Amino acid sequence: MELKILPNKLIDTYLTMVPEGLDRSFDSLCDAALSTPNFSFYTSVASVFSSKIEGENVELDSYVKHKRDGIAFQVDYTKKTDDLYRAYVFAQNNSLTENNLKEAHKLLSKHIVASAWQGKYRNQNMYVATDDGKIEYVAALPQIVEREMTRLFDDIATLLKEKLTIEEVFYYASMIHLVFVKIHPWNDGNGRSARLLEKWFLAEKLGPKAWFLQSEKMYYQKHQNYYRNIRVLGLEYIELKYENALGFLLMLPETFI
Repeated sequence: MELKILPNKLIDTYLTMVPEGLDRSFDSLCDAALSTPNFSFYTSVASVFSSKIEGENVELDSYVKHKRDGIAFQVDYTKKTDDLYRAYVFAQNNSLTENNLKEAHKLLSKHIVASAWQGKYRNQNMYVATDDGKIEYVAALPQIVEREMTRLFDDIATLLKEKLTIEEVFYYASMIHLVFVKIHPWNDGNGRSARLLEKWFLAEKLGPKAWFLQSEKMYYQKHQNYYRNIRVLGLEYIELKYENALGFLLMLPETFI
């Protein structure tokens, strides 16, 4: 299978290391009893823990009370998580395309970036820095962002047409997540978008049960490994070493442990 940007070099090794019974674990996923026709518990889990990875001070119990039972909290406490919840709902009801990802970003970034940059690729340099100001990653140059995103979605379109085993689906979902993060196409909201994109791909390939997977919670609980496994690829986009990506790729199946 010819792909333009998603690396295939690790898939054989990955398939020997991914835990057995992935299909049985996935088939056992089901909605939570707390869910109602107008409220999804696992969408709340995804929105809360993806937000917490980005430093938002929001707790699941409080958010469920807010979303399910209408209990009022300060607007600043819930607004970014509410935006992300809306983006997940949008993804659950729309096919995975580049334009639809842009629409999802408009929703999740409503209170993160200026309206002019919601759903728009950046046109300036982007780097990720530590709290003490040390640069730990330099993203794709702005002049190649659109090209790289086109290549990524060409690959996604190819994969959506291919017959894949569940293990291969998990491999490519994780690799899509990782490549997207490394392109870093938005001014902000990249991490939230990457985790949504990963699950969106799973749902397109495996069905709606994928939305019950608590991957965002797992990434939050193991966020030090999550960031370490992202950093290990290298400092600059043009010099990334995807042969070091195995640790990251093997995290997604850990959701079932």
